[in-house]
Amino acid sequence: MAGIGAGAGGRSGARPGSGPGPASRVTGANLLALRSHNAALLLDLLRRAGRMGISRLELAERTGLTPQAVSKITARLRDDGMVTEAGRQASTGGKPRTVLRLVPEAGHAVGLHLDRDELRVVLVDLTGAVAGERRAALDLGAGAEAVLGAVVAEIGEVVAGSAAGRSGAVPGPDAAARTAVLGVGVAMPGPLDHTHGVLHRVTGFPEWDGFPLRDELARRLGVPVVLDKDTNAAALGLAVGGEVGAFAYLHLGTGLGAGLVLGGAVHRGARTGAGEFGHQVIQLDGPPCSCGNRGCVEALCLAAVARGDVDEAARVLGEGAANLVWLLDIDLILLGGRTVAAEPERFVRGVGAALDAHAQRAGAGSPVPVRVASGEARAVAEGAAQLLLAPLFGRAEA
Repeated sequence: MAGIGAGAGGRSGARPGSGPGPASRVTGANLLALRSHNAALLLDLLRRAGRMGISRLELAERTGLTPQAVSKITARLRDDGMVTEAGRQASTGGKPRTVLRLVPEAGHAVGLHLDRDELRVVLVDLTGAVAGERRAALDLGAGAEAVLGAVVAEIGEVVAGSAAGRSGAVPGPDAAARTAVLGVGVAMPGPLDHTHGVLHRVTGFPEWDGFPLRDELARRLGVPVVLDKDTNAAALGLAVGGEVGAFAYLHLGTGLGAGLVLGGAVHRGARTGAGEFGHQVIQLDGPPCSCGNRGCVEALCLAAVARGDVDEAARVLGEGAANLVWLLDIDLILLGGRTVAAEPERFVRGVGAALDAHAQRAGAGSPVPVRVASGEARAVAEGAAQLLLAPLFGRAEA
């Protein structure tokens, strides 16, 4: 597959797999140039302004940049097709100001949620709006060749289908060429090395230990790839979508993990090990966990779910969440994952009761609130796409 998208521009870039940046087999906006601090400031304001747009003078006033600097940067963004004129503002006594707006369809990012038994792919535009989506069954234990083959095929289908849908054409070999794909964000269970794009011993699937997923997928797709844990990606997507303060996203599906946002940034830890929430031991003589320990929150939760005791699963999850709250003094607990989605009210009630009990015993006043995360069904996949988009708009932690 020699690249999955193209667009206007044609500036050269870095080799595939070298991290966020343009791939040599894809023409389009130069990500390395766009990821400058000042360009990110302007792009973020343009995105927030929506279709009504914003003038160059307003951009200068809000950023503190000189009008000359704003003009230079926006000229480059226009050349790359990222920004266009959106008319003129009504005059208030002087020359009417030209208004600029972001072109959402000028670039797209693919978000891939690679779970133990299924994959979900979304294609989002520069505003984060979903332009295409696919979902398919998957066996993570089938081996790298089978898994990557399925991933490449599904990504190709969602890109081609979206391009054909916009043009009204029947999907064909050239459909993907009508969509400028900036890259692919991959989110999957940990542990893994976010910095180098390498998997570690994925719980239950030791054969993936040490596999260079980022570079191998970039080689096959011909675009940049970023790899992160599913919970980190979802937490990033929620933060970009408007969640504020310090919060934890708890994801209960085929496993259990947490994504942490502290100080406005995703907290990964020095070795991307933060958020392995499911493997905290809360029962020393408890049932064995697939990680090798006994009495892990994940093992206890999944065992309760397997026997149909949702209330017990929620209680255990709440005890783990309470530990997290008192350890990090966070403001909010968000719940997600397919198991939570099946019984959202019972999980919110059970986790909330545990947090309330701990708050009362500690004399801490009001308990930390808990609710289901927004956009649950595809929260991880959309967050994975933000691994590519967020840096363009100044989210440095991506």
